[in-house]
Amino acid sequence: MKALVLTGSPERTEQLNDVLWNYDPASFLPHGCEKDGAVERQPIYLTDRDQNPNDASLLVLVDGMESANTTAFARMIDMFDGTSDAAVAAARQRWKTQKDAGLALTYWQQTERGGWEKKAQANEETSNQDTTP
Repeated sequence: MKALVLTGSPERTEQLNDVLWNYDPASFLPHGCEKDGAVERQPIYLTDRDQNPNDASLLVLVDGMESANTTAFARMIDMFDGTSDAAVAAARQRWKTQKDAGLALTYWQQTERGGWEKKAQANEETSNQDTTP
């Protein structure tokens, strides 16, 4: 499965690109951004533009981003900072909008030990798209 990571700015794209290259050699994720070239072959493509040049089926939204092209993806993940009241409020609004649009939604929250716990679900039968705000 190819992934597209939609960031809030070119600087954020570059930051994530650097982190993924340097974080831990034992846990490398093959990825790239526009400057790395071969965009269509990148298994994980990082960008600040609402596009899908690597024909990804997974859309990862960070920095409160939204996409006008959600139907082009089989699955969507909306990652946000759960310690930020503003980020949580914005994520709740995105959840409501996506729920009202009929998307199948699942909300997972990270536990104190680093695991993930399923907290909510909506529209299970109406769509094959999962959105985790």
